[in-house]
Amino acid sequence: MSDLSSPTAALGPLSDLVACPRCDRLHRAQRPEVGEIARCTQCGTVLITGRLDAIPRIVALSITVLILMFAATFFPFLHLETGGLSNNASLFDAASAFSDGWLIPLSFAVAALIVVIPVTRVVALLYALFPLVWGRPPARHAAQAFRLAQHLKPWAMAEIFILGVAVALVKVAGLATVLPGPAFWAFCALVIITVLKDNMICNWTIWNELTKKLTA
Repeated sequence: MSDLSSPTAALGPLSDLVACPRCDRLHRAQRPEVGEIARCTQCGTVLITGRLDAIPRIVALSITVLILMFAATFFPFLHLETGGLSNNASLFDAASAFSDGWLIPLSFAVAALIVVIPVTRVVALLYALFPLVWGRPPARHAAQAFRLAQHLKPWAMAEIFILGVAVALVKVAGLATVLPGPAFWAFCALVIITVLKDNMICNWTIWNELTKKLTA
C-alpha cells in the first residue's frame, strides 16, 4: 500500500483510495496477499486484511449467530433457587423487568440492544454478502444493507450484557443458588462468534467486491 503524501501520488482513480479511519491519511490501495495486513503508514491502523475465503466465513458465522440468538432468547437463561423456591429466567424476563411505569422505555432499550439490533445487523450482513458466496450479483440495496450493518455495530451490546450478567452472578451468589441455563452458554458462544465474525470483516475488501459485482 503506497502513501499519498505528495500531490503526484494522488493521481489515479478515486476508487483505489482508502482513508485511515483514525488519522484520515490517504493511501493508494493494493490488495495484500493472503495472511498479510496493510496498515496506515502514519498511525499503524489496520486498513486491509488479506484473508482466504473471508466472505463465505463471515456468512457461515453470521448464520451461526442467528441460531445461537434463537437458543439464547427462547431457552432458560438462569435458574435461581432460594428459600425452597426456584425460578427460571430468560432474556425476555430481563427485558420485561423494567416494564412498569416510566421504566417501559428502558425495557424496550434492553430488548433492542441485546436482541433486536444484533439480529438486524446479522440479517443485513447476510442480505449483502450471501449472493457473493455463490458468485452472483449482490441483491438490490446490498450496499445500503452493509452500511447499515456497520453503523449498527457500536449499538449491538451483547458482550456488554453478558459481562453485566457475570458481575451480577458474583454479587447474587451469596444470597441464592444461581445456575446458568442453556441460553446463558448459547449467549456466551454467540459473543465469541460475533467477535470472530467482526474480526473477519474487511470493509475495503467487501466494498470492493460489492462495487465490482454491481458494475460487472
